[in-house]
Order: sequence, then C-alpha cells, then structure tokens
Amino acid sequence: MASTAARTKAVSILLRTNDLVLISAIEAILKGAGIEYLVADTHASVIEGSVGAIPRRILVATEQLARARDLLTEAGLGHTLARA
Repeated sequence: MASTAARTKAVSILLRTNDLVLISAIEAILKGAGIEYLVADTHASVIEGSVGAIPRRILVATEQLARARDLLTEAGLGHTLARA
C-alpha cells in the first residue's frame, strides 16, 4: 500500500514525527481503512542517527487527506496531525 501513494500526482503531509510507535499505530489505522500512504524521510532519519533531528513524514493522496485526518481524530490522535 505505501508505495502506491508515491505514484499519486498530488500528496499531502498528514503528519511529521520521530515517534516510531506513533508511526506504527497510524500505519495500522490507514491500512485498516484502505488508505494508501508513504512514510517519507526514513532513510534520512537513519543516516542522521538516533538524534531525531529529521522527523519522518506520513504522506497520503490529497483526495484522501480529509478522510485520513478524520480517522486519526476519531482514534484520539488528532493532536499529532500537521496543520492544514
């Protein structure tokens, strides 16, 4: 699922975080809802080490952004979302 979002013409940032547990939880929610996504900056985060200076971004197709935001808000994760 994750790789298909990268081929979509327009993507939007759902959130930025260094929290790997949060990323896993969001991936599970998005997969369960059938929303395609891409976790960006994973390699940059690994290269810089465990300092956490480069947050990872979760990207979704722009047409799925509102649905993804609603799902995360319903799951109690609305406070983690990137500002619209």
